Amino acid sequence: MRLLKSSLLGSVAGVFAVAGAQSADLPVKKAVPIEYVRVCSAYGAGFFYIPGTDTCLRVSGRARFEVGYAPTDSRTGTANGDLVGYRGLARINLDARTQTGYGTLRAFARLEFASRTGSTQGIRSGTQGRIGNVFEATGQDQNGRVQQFVNTDKALIQFAGFTAGRASSFFDFYAHDFEIQASTAGSDIQSTNLLAYTSKLGDSGFSATLSLEDPFFRRNTIYSQEFAGPAQGLSVTAPQRVLISTSPLGIPTFQTVDVSQRSRLPDFVGVLRYDAAWGSAQLSAAVKELNTQNFIAGSAGANVGTLTPGFVLPAVGPTARPSSEYGWAVQGGVKINMPFIAPGDTFYLQGAYGEGAALYTGITSYSGSYTSRTSVINGAAFDPYMSDATLNPLTGKIELAKSFSVVGSFLHYWSPEWRSAVFASYSENEFARGARQRNALAYNGAGNATSNNFTGIVGTRSFALAPTLRDNYQILAGASLIWSPVKDLDIGVEGLYTKVGVQSGRVIDQTRNAPLTAAQINAGAAVRTVTADDTYQVRMRVQRDF
Repeated sequence: MRLLKSSLLGSVAGVFAVAGAQSADLPVKKAVPIEYVRVCSAYGAGFFYIPGTDTCLRVSGRARFEVGYAPTDSRTGTANGDLVGYRGLARINLDARTQTGYGTLRAFARLEFASRTGSTQGIRSGTQGRIGNVFEATGQDQNGRVQQFVNTDKALIQFAGFTAGRASSFFDFYAHDFEIQASTAGSDIQSTNLLAYTSKLGDSGFSATLSLEDPFFRRNTIYSQEFAGPAQGLSVTAPQRVLISTSPLGIPTFQTVDVSQRSRLPDFVGVLRYDAAWGSAQLSAAVKELNTQNFIAGSAGANVGTLTPGFVLPAVGPTARPSSEYGWAVQGGVKINMPFIAPGDTFYLQGAYGEGAALYTGITSYSGSYTSRTSVINGAAFDPYMSDATLNPLTGKIELAKSFSVVGSFLHYWSPEWRSAVFASYSENEFARGARQRNALAYNGAGNATSNNFTGIVGTRSFALAPTLRDNYQILAGASLIWSPVKDLDIGVEGLYTKVGVQSGRVIDQTRNAPLTAAQINAGAAVRTVTADDTYQVRMRVQRDF
């Protein structure tokens, strides 16, 4: 047995020895090497090489929670009555850079998503709704109070001094840098489509930029008295009467023009900037086109009554379209670093003036843009008018509105973990002289007082109290306190005070009057009026950047 067992073990060992010798002659397949992600240190922290390329990528983002409180003057209407609003926001950033013989080639994309509830000013946004960045809820308790926000905030390419894509307007300077909520008057178009070229002027610290920018994000309407006019064969119209003829008896015939604007020319923006150790300064200028469409077919008709005797009425051809006009704006700003007070302390001062350019002067930043009138106040007594221009109903000419704004802001670090900001702005808007009177003549008192879009009849009580096209002003002041217990985490609270008013006279209070016609007002009906309205808001934010 021992001999048999030894023979069997020997045979098995021999077989494996032969098999091993044969297998040694076969080719061996090597494992595919693993390409590990490499850190890219050329552009700062957080960048890594995209495997298989020489492009560096940084992925970052933000998560934010906000809650705001603001009193309301009225519980009537879809958008009124809420005292508290909430918002949750998500942001994703992608920053890709490649070094080339022409310098750095960069592509940057930023997507933002938010859920907003409540009609408290600044939480639910009518401005974002008017440019298609939000989806509205339709439920009984949610209608006008719940928004889902989606925005391609940035999608740009930078190469050899050129910037092309969706980016912040080069016109902007301060752009609400120290505010939890963008509230002060001042230009702040953080998302527009543009093509720009920037050149450094030697080693002096100066740079110059020429930018062609999308006009749609800088238009704040040509005023339309028939604000909610019918479509009349067009997808969207904003009808405004224009005189086309006058009978020998002085009876005028008007036809309505569609004053909704079209894209014909880009906005032209020029910037001269200086950067130094003490801070920076910038001078910006912009030119933009304002245009209208043709007369609306079938809209001609005689006015009710006659015009005031003695008026000389020029006639325009029924097929003529009002000629385009060109708005413009200039802005100057300075940023001063103040480390002698505390490290990180900074002061901004900025002013802007424009004609036909409300979004360049930034008078609509807090109250809302892309509409003829809106209010900063929930359930406001009156809504300030902020159109870029009016269409003269007697001559058919576009007449530009004038506006200006001044804003200052100071950021102070009490310690590395605690900081505060104080800020304030003042702005005014002024329509062409006689614009209210001409609209009143063309519409002869048509409209309802509670619609907040009527002119009354020149020389009557209804005209004196009409809110339409009244020159207005806005005052805003605020302060914040922010705690950053760890890097990239902010927990803060901000308080705001806002006042809006007419520059002269009084206007009807749209929240404290029963529906009244111009005739009832002229007959002596009791009417409550105001010269200004004000409000305050408190907002709290928790934000984590990564």
